Amino acid sequence: MKRSNTLGALKKSGYQPKPLKEELRDNLIQKLKNKETVFEGIIGFDDTVLPDIERAILSKHNILLLGLRGQAKTRIARILVHLLDEYIPVVAGSELNDDPLNPLSRYAHDLIAEKGDDTPVEWMHRDDRYVEKLATPDVSVADLIGDVDPIKAATLKLSYSDERVIHFGLIPRAHRCIFVINELPDLQARIQVSLFNILQEGDIQIRGFKLRLDLDIQFLFTANPEDYTNRGSIITPLKDRIESQILTHYPKTIEISRTITDQEAKLPAVQKESIAVSETIKILLERIAFEARESEFVDEKSGVSARLTISGYENLCSTAERRMLINQEKKTDARIIDFWGVIPAITGKVELVYEGEQEGPYLVALHLLNASIKKEFLERFPNPDQLRREEDRDPYGVIKAWFADGNTVDLINDSSDKDFHKELEKVAGLEKLATKYASSKESKHLTMELILHGLSEFNVVNKDMVESRITFRDLLANMLDDLN
Repeated sequence: MKRSNTLGALKKSGYQPKPLKEELRDNLIQKLKNKETVFEGIIGFDDTVLPDIERAILSKHNILLLGLRGQAKTRIARILVHLLDEYIPVVAGSELNDDPLNPLSRYAHDLIAEKGDDTPVEWMHRDDRYVEKLATPDVSVADLIGDVDPIKAATLKLSYSDERVIHFGLIPRAHRCIFVINELPDLQARIQVSLFNILQEGDIQIRGFKLRLDLDIQFLFTANPEDYTNRGSIITPLKDRIESQILTHYPKTIEISRTITDQEAKLPAVQKESIAVSETIKILLERIAFEARESEFVDEKSGVSARLTISGYENLCSTAERRMLINQEKKTDARIIDFWGVIPAITGKVELVYEGEQEGPYLVALHLLNASIKKEFLERFPNPDQLRREEDRDPYGVIKAWFADGNTVDLINDSSDKDFHKELEKVAGLEKLATKYASSKESKHLTMELILHGLSEFNVVNKDMVESRITFRDLLANMLDDLN
């Protein structure tokens, strides 16, 4: 449609006002018919969350997204903007985004009465039709709905009985827009009450002014479960007025979680070019998040955000890059030992229960890492605890014997690739075993490193961590050292 600059030209163009929820519905229908991707970049919700949201839009419902942190609730809300028309006409200068053919505010009515078909018209882009507010305990009714502005009354020389002295809040200014309130339970109960009439009857009250404003808003609320820590709750009458409540969830598989991490991690180009991250390393990182969500040390009600693996992946690559720069190398492979640089990304992303607090964040992070290593080891190698010597040949026998002779392996965080490989290759039988089980897509030395870490989880060898060094040695020899 040609963008008319006056009310008269807009009428001649054939423009017809359309309610916002009807606009969202029509554009969604068109995308579904054309088999277009509606929620670009949202992964893992194709069969659960996204169909529910599409049904809610088709039903012209306000929406509550309920789920733990880091489940893409705000991302989904922002993507809804793409279901709006690219441009809509508004009365020029209107603070309530008045439709020229269906004005709402006193300002728009007065302007149209004065200028008629010469009323100036502006065009509002869909990116400007998204309003977001984070609910905090200090949010007031004035912030959301509005209040009387004494400065405006004095400037315009108006009495307080004149509705033109009203300063409208965020919600009236979001007329014909998508309005999102994040973390709804954090909004005080008395503030939640102020939303009742807007959601149901469409009128508002500001300091004694009862205004019948037929606001046209698509509301979307996000919230964590109500029983999470000591936060507030969504009062029942408000929840009753929100037509669709949709539950979000964490990725259900390692593959989905990996795809999300790859998409969201912001890596410098130099890291992408110089650091090789194998499939095994990526899977280990995702397993940490899955282990955390099931750990007895982590509060399951708080959740473990997808940001753990995203930040962790960025830290992992930076750890490898730092080592590469120190050793003046041009390229390197990420190692399991590099996960010690990921620990800061883990400790800040998990909320611990009492037992976890007793252990301490650092030890809990190590526990999660070791648990993920153990699971990955069992996916690829025989379980050392289930080998029966009389029937099965022990694949780890040569390695055990080498350590039993008093030999040790020292893996240093910042050692060069050459020194790191040399240290691994001195273990008798390790390279042969790694060659047998190594994937064609990953470094043989990574498999060797995984074997050592895995055997330590089954107490076949002992693993000592001191500052930036990991030492593998015979378990019995370590016990004798402790006794001495």
